[in-house]
Amino acid sequence: MTEVARAAPDGHTLGVATLSTHGVNPAVYKKLPYDPVKDFAPVTEVVKAPGVLLINATLPVNDLAGFVAYLKANPGKVMYASPGNGTIGHMWGELFKSTTNTFMLHIPYRGAGPAMNDLLAGQVMASFDQVASALPHIQSGKLRALAVSWSKRLDVLPNTPTYAEAGLAGNNDPSWFGLVAPSGTPATVTGRLQVAVTKALAEPAVRERLAGLGLFPTGSSPAAFRAQISYEIEKMKRIGEFAKISLDS
Repeated sequence: MTEVARAAPDGHTLGVATLSTHGVNPAVYKKLPYDPVKDFAPVTEVVKAPGVLLINATLPVNDLAGFVAYLKANPGKVMYASPGNGTIGHMWGELFKSTTNTFMLHIPYRGAGPAMNDLLAGQVMASFDQVASALPHIQSGKLRALAVSWSKRLDVLPNTPTYAEAGLAGNNDPSWFGLVAPSGTPATVTGRLQVAVTKALAEPAVRERLAGLGLFPTGSSPAAFRAQISYEIEKMKRIGEFAKISLDS
């Protein structure tokens, strides 16, 4: 992101903005080498990626209400894994704690792989992940999906409710990926790029490939993507303040 911010605003250098770079990072780092709002010209959100609350199948609960009840009856006894401090999985976990008034112990790992391995082994009992990476383990029966962050139930997980269905609408926002250009890039250029991306996303082969990765194409306008970024920054700042997350050295 730093290199994108420094690049010439001519439309030839683009960056892949994510919920991490343009949502989480501004919330957990007081000092960033880039300003997620001022240093970029949003082009378009490209795809959304639904999230999922996972538990090890040996935990004696079957649904989200049961999980919340279990946590309240056993405060601090359940550990949840994330790929590391200040990652999306960490932020989603702390959001869940704040909206359900429950407490779990956060265990940060050095990456998603080790976190998933220990969740499968039962060393930790819960995790907040993206559906795409967790689906094979859900389908195998080793993990249980309790809720998804999406506007409706997913075809691949028809028996798993959305957070909103369970009364937790604030947890229902998915992850996402988009494109940004350096600040000062002309609106005519970002507009042309947005149109080109939207056209590509309409191709059946592209949509099929993305669906296979658990991604849903969007292709929003530059203005809508700018609003999305601002919304995510404020939301993640609230979570960071709640959990007292700060990664500045």
